[in-house]
Amino acid sequence: MAQPDTVTRILDTAEVLFAERGFAETSLRNITSKAKVNLAAVNYHFGSKKSLIQAVFARYLDPFTARFHTALDELEARHAGEGDEIPLEELLETMARTVLEVPAERNSLKVFMRLLGLAYSQAQGHLRRYIQDEYGSVFTRFTELVRRATPDLPDAERFWRLHFMLGTVIFTLSGLDALRDIAEKDYDEHVTVRDLVRRLRPVVVAAMNAPLPEPPAAVRQAS
Repeated sequence: MAQPDTVTRILDTAEVLFAERGFAETSLRNITSKAKVNLAAVNYHFGSKKSLIQAVFARYLDPFTARFHTALDELEARHAGEGDEIPLEELLETMARTVLEVPAERNSLKVFMRLLGLAYSQAQGHLRRYIQDEYGSVFTRFTELVRRATPDLPDAERFWRLHFMLGTVIFTLSGLDALRDIAEKDYDEHVTVRDLVRRLRPVVVAAMNAPLPEPPAAVRQAS
């Protein structure tokens, strides 16, 4: 029993400190001090800070990937006989539902969103490579289904819009507590996570389906 408890305590502490302070700003000694373990335990179980960061992400992304593949299987099976591509709104709803289900098991959606944002905003090349190598298949599959649902979008434009969408979702869900406070104090609304997703969904769908931007004036003149 002692070994799993130690590993869990290290991971629980690391994910909170990483989310609060960032990866570079959180040292192994910060983690060991708060987790009440010695540095040798971290080195024994994880080997390095990079491996610990990756293990923190694996706790979320392992179950997320399994669930998302299953959810996409069900979507594809449901639309197989209809002759149409899966509508964009259904794809985004499925992704949102899966994102909510996994952290809900551990009551840490806000932490997960902050960690995901840090993975792209901080200089952690090893982490992006790790996510791509270990979990890239499900994101590639999702992107391909989005491509089929938005055939008129150029690939480069779709790339940008997907990342704008991801940024919007991460910003909204990682700031959940602040948004709830504002909604209650200013608008007398009690907001759940699912309320936020319900309001967010039409915004991101509209963003993905927005008209293409006008080309720069110099390009128009040249053509």
